[in-house]
Amino acid sequence: MSVASVSRALNGQGGVTAETLERIRVAAKHLHYVPDNAARSLITGRTHTIGALLPDLYGEFFSELIRGIDLAAHAQGLHLLVSSSHGGMEDAAAVVRTMRGRVDGMIILSQYVDADFLEQNLPIDLPAVLLDSPVDSARFPVIRIDNVAGAHAMVQHLLGHGHASVAFIAGPAGNFDAQQREKGYRQAMAEHKGPLNIVAGDFTEESGYRAGRELLAQAKRPRAVFAANDMMAVGCLYAFKEAGLTVPDDIALAGFDDILIARYVTPPLSTVGVSIADLGKSALLMLTGLMDGKGHVAGPHVRTLACEVVVRDSCGAHQTNVVTRHSPAFI
Repeated sequence: MSVASVSRALNGQGGVTAETLERIRVAAKHLHYVPDNAARSLITGRTHTIGALLPDLYGEFFSELIRGIDLAAHAQGLHLLVSSSHGGMEDAAAVVRTMRGRVDGMIILSQYVDADFLEQNLPIDLPAVLLDSPVDSARFPVIRIDNVAGAHAMVQHLLGHGHASVAFIAGPAGNFDAQQREKGYRQAMAEHKGPLNIVAGDFTEESGYRAGRELLAQAKRPRAVFAANDMMAVGCLYAFKEAGLTVPDDIALAGFDDILIARYVTPPLSTVGVSIADLGKSALLMLTGLMDGKGHVAGPHVRTLACEVVVRDSCGAHQTNVVTRHSPAFI
């Protein structure tokens, strides 16, 4: 029996009789044979693996994003290799270098990645899709959350329900999402001719707690607080409760992202809803399109995923209905 016949049988390519196939399988089991995927990738030029570079793997946002990518990858017969970049640009570059030759494409979400970084570190033949990135390059398609519109809509919602002063807990400096959400807050407050009240945060619960205490220490307490993500809103909620305040009667509160825990805190958190899993799925499908199309993606290279105001009890609107979630919509 030839090597080629055995190879075809083990790879499910046919070309051998049922009797021969069974003999090959029995022999392979007896010899504890395992296909060498590395050798196979050298022949096919494909690893059937997707790489994902994220800034962190902690928290509900990233776990849900990974879940969306992984489910979509599994449906395409692909595996997922995930890494994070905690140490800055050099760390991100090291991740990209490590994934070279191991993945057929990459999904990248990192504040350290710009067009120069990609040109210097990403091989020309390795497709990549960027998430929530300011990069505007036809070579690197981007999917963005409509952060500005989402933040603007939430601030309008708070102002429209009689909260004359709205404070904002900002995200980390240099983070594109945080910058865009602050921009939406500033635009809405400017239209309302209201005073800006911005305190620092870094997207963690601890920073939300510190920001909540800082806001309570101000000479005039704001009537509502809008946090740039739900994790900070949850930390802020704890600070308010610790101080003996009732949300929303004493002070209203809202967040951004609509992570799972947002609906289970007391009171349930009003937020800007983002279909995080759909964001990951959309990125994976765009990437596989790039891989199949040899580096070209149909349509615009920057796509924006719409989000929506989700009304729960914490904002004081006294509405029990949650906005119905739809399939991901690009605008």
